[in-house]
Amino acid sequence: MRTIGLLGGSFNPAHRGHRRLSLAAKRALGLDEVWWLVSPGNPLKPTAGMASYEARIASARRQARRAPIHVSDFELRAGTRYTVDTLRLLLARYPHDRFIWLMGADTVAQYHQWKDWRTLAAMVPIAVMTRQGYDGAARAARAMGWLRQFVRPARQARQWTGWSAPAIIFLRLPPDPTSATRLRALDPDWHRRFVSTARPRAASTDRR
Repeated sequence: MRTIGLLGGSFNPAHRGHRRLSLAAKRALGLDEVWWLVSPGNPLKPTAGMASYEARIASARRQARRAPIHVSDFELRAGTRYTVDTLRLLLARYPHDRFIWLMGADTVAQYHQWKDWRTLAAMVPIAVMTRQGYDGAARAARAMGWLRQFVRPARQARQWTGWSAPAIIFLRLPPDPTSATRLRALDPDWHRRFVSTARPRAASTDRR
């Protein structure tokens, strides 16, 4: 049985914050590895300013080099856009592995807008990763009105494989101020560096 943290996102672009928080979460939770699920298109994000899938997944591969992080095009291949659908397929395909969903504290404010978010919470445990300036807002988010009853103490982080979902934990990780929004503002043409090297499909996490 592998223990795997799943981090979904646009990775527009992937950056050192994604890498640092993923590795910190891996240590805190005692994970075997982390999978980055690069989204073909987040329904809650505007398409304006979104780089091509090829450029985004190429930037993720670069950030994940020499780390126990696997960059996956699972959602592209499966044709899913909603996390609950992606998880349903992953759980069916890898029944012997244990998954925990990783999300940044900045994402919790939108969690109540996710498709079937309560169903999603009942499928796998959730670990919320520190994001500078967002932790207080995350705990006060609308979805937390329901999720609060399932919060686990941070000291129990390595015991998550014994939990029954719903279960949510707020990890106390070293903060990283890196922001994809700021990186795009500083370098609007960042994606051009990846166009010539990007492959149509990413290295797959599907190990049949």
